[in-house]
Amino acid sequence: MICAEDCAPPSASRCRPLSPTPLPALRASAMCSVAVSSASNFMGSMWGKSEGKAEPVSAGHRGCECSRANIAAMLKPLQPLRVPAACAALCLSLFSPLKAQDLPAEVDAALRRAKLPETALVAVVHEVGSGSQKLAWREREPVNPASVFKLVTTYAALDQWGPAWSWRTPVWVQGTVKDGVLEGKLIIKGSGDPSLVLERVWLMLRRVQQMGIREIRGDVLLDRSFFNLPVVSPKAFDDDASQPYNVRPDALMMNFKAVTYTFTPDPSRGVALVQTDPALAGVRTDETVPLAAVACDDWSAQLKPQWGEPKHMNFAGRYPQSCGERSFSMAYADPASFNARMVEAMWQQLGGRLSGQVKDSVLPPGARLLFDQVSPPLQQVVRDINKFSNNVMAEQVFLSLGQVDKPSGGITPDDAREQVRRFLASRLGEDGLKGWVVDNGSGLSRETRLTAQGLSRLLQQAWSSPVMAELMSSLPISGVDGTLRRSKAPQGRAHLKTGSLRDVAAVAGYVLSNSGRRYVVVAILNHPNAAAGRPAFDALVQWAIRDAPSR
Repeated sequence: MICAEDCAPPSASRCRPLSPTPLPALRASAMCSVAVSSASNFMGSMWGKSEGKAEPVSAGHRGCECSRANIAAMLKPLQPLRVPAACAALCLSLFSPLKAQDLPAEVDAALRRAKLPETALVAVVHEVGSGSQKLAWREREPVNPASVFKLVTTYAALDQWGPAWSWRTPVWVQGTVKDGVLEGKLIIKGSGDPSLVLERVWLMLRRVQQMGIREIRGDVLLDRSFFNLPVVSPKAFDDDASQPYNVRPDALMMNFKAVTYTFTPDPSRGVALVQTDPALAGVRTDETVPLAAVACDDWSAQLKPQWGEPKHMNFAGRYPQSCGERSFSMAYADPASFNARMVEAMWQQLGGRLSGQVKDSVLPPGARLLFDQVSPPLQQVVRDINKFSNNVMAEQVFLSLGQVDKPSGGITPDDAREQVRRFLASRLGEDGLKGWVVDNGSGLSRETRLTAQGLSRLLQQAWSSPVMAELMSSLPISGVDGTLRRSKAPQGRAHLKTGSLRDVAAVAGYVLSNSGRRYVVVAILNHPNAAAGRPAFDALVQWAIRDAPSR
């Protein structure tokens, strides 16, 4: 090994081996800078609400690598030394794994203010495109990452298919068409499209009519067999099936199986008008709710939605007039019937007639393809997932990865897990996967585990990959959009995926420093009081932006 010691502030301090075999001389490269600043309230109120519960993290042993070390004091330039033993000892002493007191002071202080132990945190700060690692804190400890796991899912999909890849939802007919009448069946076969929202279902049915079918004398069949999924209650995760994030994946996922309610005050009548989108066949919703002369605080709870009755949605509370017009979404109470109710109502709204039923089935023999409904490109889907932390879309992408081995369908969660595991092994190696548990694609899980070191390595590799631009541009931008839109960090300086569950808070992505260096930043808290520790993330990101030395 050759080590040299040069002081050239301001840059990251590091000591890294330059040769795989011992050499007579050792040269330790130490580049130091000193900067002092207090932590700011970086994330502000941008964090989503907590849901779920993760296991707390136990203390773990940190590995020892010379390249992880940092020097806190300015050193004078020294000439190369030819004292191998002394220089080796210097590397070991100065560049040993960080101890508790080696966390950046502002991060340590933020943890103490939140009454969180340092063992609740795992963190890595690593300069992209180099071996310079500014911080490695309990980086090998497996932790629950919450929604930060979406980075794994979306990177795997971009790597597998490329940014222009699209889902195709074929529409078939069985029977004859004459004078605008289909004597037979219309079949819609799902392929896992995450983006088949209200507008795109409307366009699909409108195109059926434009192709000469105005009346269907038969059934509309919905084929959901592309995914072979176990029956799991939407209440399984946190006992709240009304939350859209708890909707289970579906090969034919329409509008996330959610209904949006919009409330518009009409003071002259003392009520708020209720609009429902999409309309669902056979479902009645109260058209008005009483107004209340109260502050617009927790307004959706004041409405007291009576969720759980599939055929009637009503509100037992009142709507604050001071809120103006507001909207909120809820998962439909009977998700199994959502698609059929939505398609039937929309077909009729378009002026179509139907003498049969809309029901689940499989593609019958003898059907002919009418057209394919093509999704937006993958890069747009990935953007929606990461900017807004859309769990349902992430699960759709995750399961779709299983078609690599099963292109004809019948994909199970295990198929998707195996495909993602193979992707990770190809990037991190089998040893790099120690401690990892892949459960689903969204991070909405009690079981998922990863290491900060592994995720950091994955993000570094993504930076050098052909899909770097698409992955990075999908992340929320500090002070601009997504879950970072209220961030107090310098606008545009951080591209970070956030994560939040009960007992878990996380952030991971890329930060641009004052010197122009780009850093991978990974920080995850697993603790019953994790939410209180988010200011430690603020401090860590600001520390990276300043190019501050670790101590």
